[in-house]
Amino acid sequence: MKFSHESIEKNPWLLIALVLLVVSIGGLAEIVPLFFQKSTTEPVTGLTPYPPLRLAGRDIYIREGCYNCHSQMIRPFRAETERYGHYSVAGEFVYDRPFQWGSKRTGPDLARVGGRYSDEWQRAHLHNPRDLVPESNMPAYPWLEKTHLKPDEIVPRLRALQRLGDPYGDAEIAAAPAALEGKTEQDALVAYLQGLGTLIKAER
Repeated sequence: MKFSHESIEKNPWLLIALVLLVVSIGGLAEIVPLFFQKSTTEPVTGLTPYPPLRLAGRDIYIREGCYNCHSQMIRPFRAETERYGHYSVAGEFVYDRPFQWGSKRTGPDLARVGGRYSDEWQRAHLHNPRDLVPESNMPAYPWLEKTHLKPDEIVPRLRALQRLGDPYGDAEIAAAPAALEGKTEQDALVAYLQGLGTLIKAER
């Protein structure tokens, strides 16, 4: 059987199969090499898995949909680095599942927000953003300061990450609930935000 461009277009099943084949080969050619590049699989100097409080804060960040308005990816362009700081590198996100890269910026990129503001500023901003930034359209999260974490819930979370290859030790996991005792969801989210991008200093 002789294949021509016309015969492929007239056979929808053949066209679908060939499109899937081409997309699969192209996708594998782009993705597979990343698993063997040191720059994408080795953490930057000083990077460790999230401590229990920051991990809980990251889960709250995802639960509340913060990623819908904030990216954590500074691209290597002058306009980006002058505003936000050093561009993002893959080695910063080795322990992120899922990572928070993207280009949706209703609010500013948060890749280098860690340490830029005080804990008190972050708490006030989460409670009611317009108290600090009158023109902000970010929703308020007043319930976070009243909702306490459930310490026992962190153990299965850490066990799952341990099975995925994150270097959490058994003693570290056993001690994790104590780190969350008496802490609120606001405490956890502030801890998460204050650690973002601090291993690579912002160029500001």
